[in-house]
Amino acid sequence: MDEAVRSFGVQLRHWRRLRGCSQLALASEAAVSTRHLSWLESGKAQPSRAMALRLARHLDVPLRERNRWLLAAGYAPLFAERALVGAAADPAISPWRDAVQRLLDAHDPAPAMALDRHWNLVAGNRMAVTLLAGVPADLRGPPLNLLRVSLHPRGLAPHVVDLPGWRAHALHRLRRQIQATGDPGLADLLALLRSESSDGSSAASSPSPGRDDDAAPEPVLSLSLDWPGVGRLDFITTVTVFGTPADITTSELAIETLLPANPETAERLRRIAGA
Repeated sequence: MDEAVRSFGVQLRHWRRLRGCSQLALASEAAVSTRHLSWLESGKAQPSRAMALRLARHLDVPLRERNRWLLAAGYAPLFAERALVGAAADPAISPWRDAVQRLLDAHDPAPAMALDRHWNLVAGNRMAVTLLAGVPADLRGPPLNLLRVSLHPRGLAPHVVDLPGWRAHALHRLRRQIQATGDPGLADLLALLRSESSDGSSAASSPSPGRDDDAAPEPVLSLSLDWPGVGRLDFITTVTVFGTPADITTSELAIETLLPANPETAERLRRIAGA
């Protein structure tokens, strides 16, 4: 059955199990009787609007899915979704859009990008545009999917120093997102990335050549690129999300930043920016 037309009880049970939460634990956290919670899941009772939102909050259900809960329970959606860029961009959030761009530009010459829930590029700073300029037109979209571009054999993959390690991290992160959100679009992206793997899907679970699995892990994830005409660029990857999102667009936006991991990379980025 399509997720959008599932009953409230089916959706509640799905997300409770997805979070590994028992009826007793959820009832205790949400201050509702286990009997009433059981009736909600079985469809014997319908929730009030406040109860639907309370249970969704305790299960950390994404805002997009909370709207579906409300619809299934017979209420109007609460959380708005407004286009950030493009022809359909909402003028009402232009100040917020400008603030996001200022945040990206403030990281220059380090690459910084704003991504939607499916890893599609929403906005980027000057260095991000420069690094992505050589990507073939058919991979740039729109939309340009950053994960796909980073792993595709005609994208950035030939420049990634430890491609198996990077792929393993990227696919693991994507699987965790799928588990957390239940988003079918992310599941489709995972299938696409596996099908386009440059050296086979087994590489995602295999250790990188020369990697010592018994060695102490790095304190943060790093990404190294061997850039033509420039040399090696070593980055520390960071992700910023909005802590108190009020609408779907904000809740699903992430700022991905590649910070220089050493002085050599910082200097090379300055040279690229000045070229």
